[in-house]
Amino acid sequence: MSNKLKVGIVGGTGMVGQRFITLLENHPWFEVVSIAASEKSSGRTYSEAVEGRWKLNAPIPEKVKNIIVKNASDVEDVAKDVDFVFCAVDMKKDEIKALEEAYAKTDTPVVSNNSAHRWTPDVPMVIPELNDSHLDVIESQRKRLGVKNGFIAVKPNCSIQSYVPALHPLRQFGINKVTACTYQAISGAGKTFNDWPEMIDNIIPYIGGEEEKSEQEPLKIWGTVEGSEIVKAKSPIITTQCIRVPTLDGHMAAVFVSFDKKPSKDEILSLWESFKGKPQTLGLPSAPKQFLKYMTEDNRPQTRLDRDYENGMGVTIGRLREDIIFDYKFVCLSHNTVRGAAGGAILIAELLKAEGYVKSK
Repeated sequence: MSNKLKVGIVGGTGMVGQRFITLLENHPWFEVVSIAASEKSSGRTYSEAVEGRWKLNAPIPEKVKNIIVKNASDVEDVAKDVDFVFCAVDMKKDEIKALEEAYAKTDTPVVSNNSAHRWTPDVPMVIPELNDSHLDVIESQRKRLGVKNGFIAVKPNCSIQSYVPALHPLRQFGINKVTACTYQAISGAGKTFNDWPEMIDNIIPYIGGEEEKSEQEPLKIWGTVEGSEIVKAKSPIITTQCIRVPTLDGHMAAVFVSFDKKPSKDEILSLWESFKGKPQTLGLPSAPKQFLKYMTEDNRPQTRLDRDYENGMGVTIGRLREDIIFDYKFVCLSHNTVRGAAGGAILIAELLKAEGYVKSK
């Protein structure tokens, strides 16, 4: 009998759900025992449910091929077999909110890839290296939900996870203004080139809702727990443009930043090299050993060459130089469906387990 925590994946047939499946294949702490999806997929084996829809290069893991997919809306049925769930469903925001709260109210923790609860005041939105202290608000959330063990924790938008980690160690110098232009892969829309041929040889200068998320979510990440809620930071001012580009995986950002007290270039490079968060201190299974890596070549990082740095869980940075309007500018890159989606959520779950929030039922 395995002593691993039993995991359910709600929304397991979509691209992010598939990424959860592959990343958890040989996980030392977690084992996928249940997969749920829409009613049309339920009642079929997982391999049948994703036939013709499998979007990843890695094959479907043998252990999950014959799992019978459940209906995600049958909350009690899914929850009874698992210790916690990952949620990555394609539904309307209000429906996702209700579904995730329903799971939490069965005393089942929910680690969500969805945006629905990112601005719920007592739901922590976590990049584990940056704001692990926000987990403190979970006890207030449990009181609101009337549960002992259930809760919801969410992963932030994939686009901010290239540049916010790079900015985070520099906050001691008083970041006051940030401009970021993100160049986002098509997998961020759940697509491959096979099902989105219009993206070949094309750039689309608009991604619905993305710029508001990119400008506001960092402020919650950098906010503080005050009583029963997380209060977002008042600064810096962040403005963004988010552009869809013809790459499969990897979100790149061009960043411009100004400070109250301008650091030297050597100070910035030293802070990036030495930065460690709670996942590195705890040695969590999915944690990159070197979270932030500065690349000295003029033409790096590059999406195809560098998105898989630290198994897709690290952030690469390059081209740090002074700017004539802002203090500095640089570029950075993260893997949007690993660090920015399923892998980031798995790291949150590892942190939650290590801190005692997720345990065997």
